[in-house]
Amino acid sequence: MEKLILVKVGGKIVEEPDTLQRLLHDFAAIEGHKLLVHGGGRSATKVAEQLGIPSRMVGGRRITDADMLRVVTMVYGGLVNKNIVAGLQALGVDALGMTGADLDILRSEKRPVKEVDYGFVGDVKAAHGDKLARLIKDGVVPVLAPLTHDGHGQLLNTNADTIAGEAAKALAPFFDVTLVYCFEKKGVLRDENDDESVIPSIDRPMFDALVADGVVQGGMIPKLENAFEAISTGVKEVVITRADAILSGGTRIVR
Repeated sequence: MEKLILVKVGGKIVEEPDTLQRLLHDFAAIEGHKLLVHGGGRSATKVAEQLGIPSRMVGGRRITDADMLRVVTMVYGGLVNKNIVAGLQALGVDALGMTGADLDILRSEKRPVKEVDYGFVGDVKAAHGDKLARLIKDGVVPVLAPLTHDGHGQLLNTNADTIAGEAAKALAPFFDVTLVYCFEKKGVLRDENDDESVIPSIDRPMFDALVADGVVQGGMIPKLENAFEAISTGVKEVVITRADAILSGGTRIVR
């Protein structure tokens, strides 16, 4: 089966000209089939502020009312996405900017109201990997913005990590998928104060032991839970690394 590398990068990396250029060069250097998923939260906050629209966050997640949905659609699907596409085209990569609504790739339902009403935020319910796979096999490099739709004409703001995981799982029947999550550290660290203490690979029993020992804690636990879920549904491996190291290093999450 042909290989596919799916890279997820946070907004911070794609919103700064220097880090964006470095990322684009590294991503362009990946050989074979590939796909990029990006965030863009800081840009959305900035544009919303310029338009006089307040940004509200709960537990690091954005409350998306009707006004904020218009902003994130413009920023994620337009400004950030097309800057990445233009940058990749300049490097000879045949990139196509998309949201989950395009080709009905990712369909969601509006998150139900519980303790918090997140507004127009979507939880992915269906992913059509066959359509994405056809594009990729034709030499297209999709660049996915973190927006989905509900099938009834409503766009929904959707977490970029979730988009990456769902796209990877949907593509697993068609490719040997490696999912690369980029964040600010070089990988999962044995000692959070030592950036060089990267754990090279983690399987499920080791993960359970690291959590029990308090080595893995906080926001890294759901990140790794998502990684193991992706692996259990057919993704070959998940790599957690820094954006400037997508071609080397990091922590590999393995079966």
